[in-house]
Amino acid sequence: MKLKRTLLASAMASLALLPFASSAMEKADLMITDAMVLTMNQDKTVYESGTVVVKDNKIIAVGDASLEKRYKAEQVLDVDGDIVMPGLINTHTHVSMTVFRSLADDVPDRLHRYIFPLEKKLVSRDMVRIGANLGNVEMVKGGVTTYADMYYFEDEVAKTVDKIGMRAILGETVIKFPVADAANAEEGIKYALNFIEEYKDHPRITPAFAPHAPYTNTTEVLQKISKLSLELDVPVMIHLAESHREVEKIAERSEGLSPVQYMDSIGALNKNLVGAHMILIDDHDIELVKKSDMGVAHNMSANIKSAKGVSPALQMYDENVRIGLGTDGPMSGNTLSTIDEFNQVAKVHKLVNKDRAAMPPIKVIDMATMGAAKALHMEDKIGSLEVGKLADIIVIDTKAPNMVPVYNPYSALVYSANSGNVRHTIVDGKIIMQDRDMLTVNEDKIRQEALDFTKVVRETVIESGEVVQ
Repeated sequence: MKLKRTLLASAMASLALLPFASSAMEKADLMITDAMVLTMNQDKTVYESGTVVVKDNKIIAVGDASLEKRYKAEQVLDVDGDIVMPGLINTHTHVSMTVFRSLADDVPDRLHRYIFPLEKKLVSRDMVRIGANLGNVEMVKGGVTTYADMYYFEDEVAKTVDKIGMRAILGETVIKFPVADAANAEEGIKYALNFIEEYKDHPRITPAFAPHAPYTNTTEVLQKISKLSLELDVPVMIHLAESHREVEKIAERSEGLSPVQYMDSIGALNKNLVGAHMILIDDHDIELVKKSDMGVAHNMSANIKSAKGVSPALQMYDENVRIGLGTDGPMSGNTLSTIDEFNQVAKVHKLVNKDRAAMPPIKVIDMATMGAAKALHMEDKIGSLEVGKLADIIVIDTKAPNMVPVYNPYSALVYSANSGNVRHTIVDGKIIMQDRDMLTVNEDKIRQEALDFTKVVRETVIESGEVVQ
């Protein structure tokens, strides 16, 4: 009888503790469970049966399954062993050009013979909005949570980014000849300044200057932009050391200096600069890049498609240059998700270095996440799954036929995965794509609007044949 009373008392005491235990659990908004977590932190920690906990827009815990007993979340995403990793960061693109994708892919000297004339005829606020909407959807569905853009009417791009819920660095183009939103470079700078003032305090959008290239702007304009960027503390994005035309023009202007050396000589090489492509550079250029603390956007597929060469990106990465992956615009690399760059980045660098062990998968994934965050000087906010960082997270399906089996998650991502394997995309703690369904915008409507715009493109440039000069 005494034993029964003792057991009953123990049971009652345990029941009394249950509400206390439940109330002792920390509250969270979102918990991702049963995940293969690739943190991409400094130690490249992997949790094979891991958990990520989010509150508001930040990560508050990353670890093993024991976290499930410590936190109570309003929403639980059980991913059944799929890969959970930081959102991808596209360090260079021209998102609105999706509406021109697949035009004149193999035209020599394409930028000057085809793209510039095409833009002169068709770029407008409407075109920029339609193209950006389409490109944003493509990137979210391909796991890109942050991107760096260079184009015209960037305030229109900003509206689309805000609506879909992405993060972006948006650079207003400055160029010396008349374009859709400015008659000259000075007007381009004024447009950029107004854009910067409008979006300087936005939580997910960073406004920036985007001088097209050194050879398409004067020394005075480049110096002015550099000075303004430091005063306003905003990024400057530029095409740099990309083409032989650029090298020749800058050599003529500067008595033989390379584009990187020229930018350094005029005081325009600094921590706010992000140089896209960086193909035609040497060891001296790389030293200047490191000294300046600038970022580099490596766009493999666009570079090799244009036959311009292969950037020494592996050397830069190994020498601790701030370098991340980009796609370039959808007229150049054609696709906008950096997942579609992984395979080419790994394989082409092996080929040019004649070394099968060169550019291993973990370096590629690092360049797509923390490397890209460093290139944009955002490594304190994004790029890895760590406590205190913004909750930009993607989930990769490991059950798809092309992903089975996964012995090494980095190898599977680089050599097997494609953008269609992204299941869920989370930005700023909010799920904006779940099980491939867009939650913040109407994908069908966006696609149809882009298809409708192709009628304008066809009438203007394909049927008339007026664009190629």
